[in-house]
Amino acid sequence: MNYRLITSFIIFFAFHQLHAQEQVKNDSIMITIFLKHHQDKNIDELIEIRERNGFTENFPPASARVMSWYVMMGIGQVVTVKIPASELRNLNISVERSVWGAFSTEFYPTYDLYPTVLENKAKLEK
Repeated sequence: MNYRLITSFIIFFAFHQLHAQEQVKNDSIMITIFLKHHQDKNIDELIEIRERNGFTENFPPASARVMSWYVMMGIGQVVTVKIPASELRNLNISVERSVWGAFSTEFYPTYDLYPTVLENKAKLEK
């Protein structure tokens, strides 16, 4: 009887550890960044600042996967990236080094709601 209990515990523990490792490997977050143009500068001045700061080379960092990058007329640029949670610091440093001066910034944690919307629509169609 004890053998079964111990075996069950070992199997449960091994499964739990495997599941925890998968969660760590897939631990990523999405961040939406508003890059708000400084309204007191024209486009040439903004480009000059970005070039001087190494914007193209440094933003976004290599660990980030760009999900979308749009121009929002009258505001600036809106960039959504997906990064490993452990890379949040590097994303922030990338922004500080390459964006400041041309843009002011705002950061928003983001998640993808669209799969849920599709799932809800599919339930309605049944």
